[in-house]
Amino acid sequence: MQVIYPRCAGLDVHQKTVVVTAMMTHEDGSVQREQRTFSTMTVDLLVLDDWLRQRQIEVIALESTGVYWRPISTIVEEGRTVILVNARHMKAVPGRKTDLKDSEWIADLLRHGLLQASFIPPRPIREIRELTRYRKTLIQERADEVNRVQKVLEMANLKLASVATNVLGKSGRDMLNAIIGEQHDPEVLAELARGRESRQITAVTPGLGGKGRSLSPFLAGTPAGAY
Repeated sequence: MQVIYPRCAGLDVHQKTVVVTAMMTHEDGSVQREQRTFSTMTVDLLVLDDWLRQRQIEVIALESTGVYWRPISTIVEEGRTVILVNARHMKAVPGRKTDLKDSEWIADLLRHGLLQASFIPPRPIREIRELTRYRKTLIQERADEVNRVQKVLEMANLKLASVATNVLGKSGRDMLNAIIGEQHDPEVLAELARGRESRQITAVTPGLGGKGRSLSPFLAGTPAGAY
């Protein structure tokens, strides 16, 4: 079978360890195999990087195992080609010998060009992706909290969401803080409205419980775990 990558390595990645098999194909066709296990601590991964450089490994393949492959790829990718492969694809390739370790099997498939690489974006794109995904998560979490607050208000029969543009806006937060501070007078709460809400105090007041009515019965009926 044709050799595509004469100097390559297969990495079997786990949470605490990474098993590496390096394959060096000589001009006479003979293959030299070296295998070693490293810890996934940063210091040991740097040793792994030096170990690969000493053997002039140009191409590396590793499984996309959770997020464990990411720090390893980041350290060893400088000046090399890193191929990220799906474990299911490797198992689908015929001819796998059960007595071979995973790293050696990965290296052998890579050596003959039998691995289908997954796309790994360049480092600047990966950093932007992480930031945008984290921002999206924060926005979703904030929306969930707003919905939770509105649910509690509805359970207490406080129609703040019906009259306020933003329950967690400046006016809404002031009203909520006042309610938490045992201020249950709807007229006083309505006076905390700002902006457009301040011009609709007559509309805000009914939403806060109705003129002259105490909000204590509604708040008392709110389940403790609702927050």
